[in-house]
Amino acid sequence: MGHSHEDHSHGHGHHHSNLRGRNLIISILLNILITVAQVIGGLASGSLSLLSDALHNFSDVLSLIVSYIATLLAKRQASTNKTFGYKRAEIIAAFVNAATLIVVAVILIKEASVRFLEPQKIESDVVIWLSLLGIVANGFSVLLLKKDSKSNMNMRSAYLHLLTDMLASVAVLIGGLLMKFYEVYWIDAALTFAIAIYLIFVGYDLLKEATRVLMLFTPNTIQVQQIVDEVDLIDGVKNIHHIHIWQLNEDEVHLEAHVDFNEDIRLSEFDNILQEIEEVVYHKFGINHVTIQPEHGKSDSKQIIVQD
Repeated sequence: MGHSHEDHSHGHGHHHSNLRGRNLIISILLNILITVAQVIGGLASGSLSLLSDALHNFSDVLSLIVSYIATLLAKRQASTNKTFGYKRAEIIAAFVNAATLIVVAVILIKEASVRFLEPQKIESDVVIWLSLLGIVANGFSVLLLKKDSKSNMNMRSAYLHLLTDMLASVAVLIGGLLMKFYEVYWIDAALTFAIAIYLIFVGYDLLKEATRVLMLFTPNTIQVQQIVDEVDLIDGVKNIHHIHIWQLNEDEVHLEAHVDFNEDIRLSEFDNILQEIEEVVYHKFGINHVTIQPEHGKSDSKQIIVQD
């Protein structure tokens, strides 16, 4: 088995993940503050959208804690019985967070439907002030996590929780103003419903993405046939078959395959061809871990994808 583990993945270093952890802790503390304030305010004012925002914020606190634990786990070293270390912890965190977004949304829809049929008078001043607190605190958290959310699925799940929170607070603020000046109390339930629909929308996308990685599906950006065509052009290669491509986490994409050679070549020649294969798949497809099983005249299945 010719194995190459040429790691092209560019780690962001400890400093980066420490900063990530610090930003998450600040966001956790801010969200605990908002949640407590909104629960008290929601009960005092009778506002369902404020209580639903508090529930959403509480789910955020939990999801941010999950994200934080995942960033800590991801830093732990690999060992003989955990050869990949905890590199997938962040993907699992993203999956859990996306699932909770959807669950919270379903609860909100149920509550809003009941309230919509029987609107209740609401203490709008409390709603207005607490929604402003939510906008400021969540807005600050969103800015803290924005940069990392682009490159890391776990941070993106935390970021989405906070962003939806901020938008929810904006909606609650609008509702509070409408209730104060126009006494339109059904708007409270309508906003709760709108927030919930949006949660399902963003949660589903993230859930799908995390599931793809956990199920070892080939990343969307990679076309297996293109890899086959490129590798078959390399001198000495007869064909490449029995391919597996999966994503370990945000930074690592692995390729495992059998390569049939035209001639019975020496090991040193195989090394040269292996290097060529690595260069092609890394530069054109972003695959940074390659394991190749060399073959010559072996009677195995030559299909590109073989069901083991």
